[in-house]
Amino acid sequence: MPRPPLNSPFLLGFDEIERALDRVTRSAADGYPPYNIERLPRNETHPERLRIVLAVAGFTRDQLDVSVEENQLVIRGRQADDRERHFLHRGIAARQFQRAFLLAEGMQVLGADLVNGLLSVELVRPEPERIVKKIDIIARD
Repeated sequence: MPRPPLNSPFLLGFDEIERALDRVTRSAADGYPPYNIERLPRNETHPERLRIVLAVAGFTRDQLDVSVEENQLVIRGRQADDRERHFLHRGIAARQFQRAFLLAEGMQVLGADLVNGLLSVELVRPEPERIVKKIDIIARD
């Protein structure tokens, strides 16, 4: 029987991360909507960024929700059936989805943009301040 990935005596206090990974793994099983993740290089005005692009054709801005919940970027789409319409053939169903991406500590969402059926979400991780702390060694004889 395989051991859970974070079940090690050297990894203490990582229970929440393991639960988050489990939630993300379960939500990734559904392939809808398809998405890309791009790395945007650093330039004069911005540090290195990530862009997640989801194909959400047929969804309006009001039917989409982007939020950060417990270190996860969660993107939801909700469409309602239009009961007034009578279809002779229905190949495009009204659909709901939820897609979650686990965010590393310090990741920030810069914003979201919907253009031509593509929802883009930009993320950045500010460069951490390098902190070096010297620990004195006490000699006890």
